Amino acid sequence: MTSESVRKTRWGIFAAVAIGLLTVGGVLRAGILPLPGGQATGHSVPLKFDRNPAPVNVGNFQNGYASVIDPDLPAVVNIESTKVIKEQNNFPGFFNQPFFQQFFGQQMQPQQPQTEREQDLGSGVIVNASGYIITNNHVIAGAQDIEVFTQNRQEYKAKLIGTDTQTDIAVLKIDATDLPTLTLGDSGHLRVGDLVFAIGDPFGIGQTATMGIVSATNRAPGGIEHYENFIQTDAAINPGNSGGALIDIHGDLIGINTAIISGEDGGGNEGIGFAIPINMAVNVFNQIVENGKVVRGYLGVHIEPVNPAMAKAFGLSHGGGALINDVSPDGPAAKAGLERGDIIEDLNGHPILDGEELSVEISEMAPGSVAHLTVFRNGQTIQKDVTLGTFPTMGKGEAANGAAPGAALKGLAVQSLTPSLRQQLNLPSGIEGVVVSNVDPNSAAAAADVQQGDVIEEVNRRPVHSMDEYQAAASSIGDQPALLLLYRNGTTFYLVVQPQ
Repeated sequence: MTSESVRKTRWGIFAAVAIGLLTVGGVLRAGILPLPGGQATGHSVPLKFDRNPAPVNVGNFQNGYASVIDPDLPAVVNIESTKVIKEQNNFPGFFNQPFFQQFFGQQMQPQQPQTEREQDLGSGVIVNASGYIITNNHVIAGAQDIEVFTQNRQEYKAKLIGTDTQTDIAVLKIDATDLPTLTLGDSGHLRVGDLVFAIGDPFGIGQTATMGIVSATNRAPGGIEHYENFIQTDAAINPGNSGGALIDIHGDLIGINTAIISGEDGGGNEGIGFAIPINMAVNVFNQIVENGKVVRGYLGVHIEPVNPAMAKAFGLSHGGGALINDVSPDGPAAKAGLERGDIIEDLNGHPILDGEELSVEISEMAPGSVAHLTVFRNGQTIQKDVTLGTFPTMGKGEAANGAAPGAALKGLAVQSLTPSLRQQLNLPSGIEGVVVSNVDPNSAAAAADVQQGDVIEEVNRRPVHSMDEYQAAASSIGDQPALLLLYRNGTTFYLVVQPQ
C-alpha cells in the first residue's frame, strides 16, 4: 500500500529492568500488525448458534441499540499476555579486553543480558460457558503468561489450547463455569450495508462498543494472514480491539476483529477495519479443540487471479476465476488431470471470483473429500473431480515430512518458494530456496535475526532448492551451529545460528 498500511490492532506495553531502574512505556507496533500447536481435548465443545434469526425492524430501536449490545458485553474479555525477552549484551567480549583487565582486573565482569518483560493487550470472546475463548493468535503469540479479565473484574490465568497462524485464531481456556457467552451467527449471510457493532478494549482504556456497517465481504487485502476472507467494516476498531467481537443487529457474533488500515503515521481507526468471519473461526476452533491442530484440504496447484487482460488472452468472455500457473507433481490436482493454464471457474456449484476465494474454500474442505471443479481450458468448459489431499504444513520447528531439525533451527518454519510467493517477494529469477514463514520469538533463529520472508538458499553450505532438501539439511546438523545463506531485500548474506 502507499500512504496507508495494514495494521493488526494490538496494544503493547514494555517493561525493562536495567541497573536497578524500572521503565514502563507504551508503544504501538508499526508496519503490518495483527490486532492484539495445541493441546487437543479429544471432544467437541458445544456452541450456541442462531441459525434462523428473524428479520429486525431497525425503526423499532427508538433510543439506540443498548438492547442489542448490553447482553453481549459480559462475554467480551480483556486479555493481557506477557513475554520475557533477554536483551543480549551489545558489546560481546568488550570488558575482557586487556585495557580493562589492566585497570580493573577480574572485578570488571561483562554485563549480563538484561531481561525485558513485554506485555500485550487485546480482547477475546467467551463462546462456551466452561471458559473457552476465541481471540487472535497475534494477541498471545510467544507469551509465557496469559491473563483474562472479565467485565465484572474477575481475573483468570488462561491456558492456551492451540493456535492457527494461517488464520490468526487462538483458543484459550480459563478455569470457570456458568460464564456468559455469545451466540454465533452466520457470517455467510452478511450483506453490504448490514449494521454491525465492534466490542473490545481499545488502547486498554476499558470495554468499548462502536457502530458501523458491513462495508464489504470476502476481502483479501494481502499481507495480513495466509487465508484472507475478511469482513470489512467502518465500525471504529483500534489497538486493543484485536480478538474482540463483531456482532450483528441480533447480537450474534459474526466476526473476530483483527486488523485495520491506518495512515503512514501509525494512527488508529481510519474507517477500514477487518474481522475474521465467524464461520471460518468456528471451523478453526472446532479443529483446535478436538485435534489440537487444523487440518486442511490440499489441491496441489499454484494460482493467480484472472484480470480482464488475462481473460482476453485466454479467450474468456469475462474476468474472475483462478488461473493455474503451476501444478505440484504427484499432487491431487495432477492426479486428476489439471494442467497449467487451466482456469477454475466454479467449485462445488459455487462461482470462484479469484484465487484467494478458491484457496479459502479448499482449505475449509476435509482431506479425502471431493472437489467438483468447473474448468475452462482451450476455449472449452470441462468438469474435473479432485480428491483432496492433506495440506502439507510444518509446525514450529518441524520439517516438511515431520522430521525434527537440528537444535539451531528449532522454532523456524519454512514453506516452498511458489511462483506467487516469488512474485510477492519480488525475487530475482536466480534465487532458489525455501521461504521462512514463521520464527518463534524465543528461538535461536530469532536471536540470530532470521526474519519472516527470508529465503534460505543454503544450510551448512548445502544448497536448498525444495522442502525435501531443506528437511534433509536441517535434520542433519544435530547440536551444531547452522550456517545459513539468506536472501533478504536484494542482498544475499551468510548468518550463523547458534543452538541455545
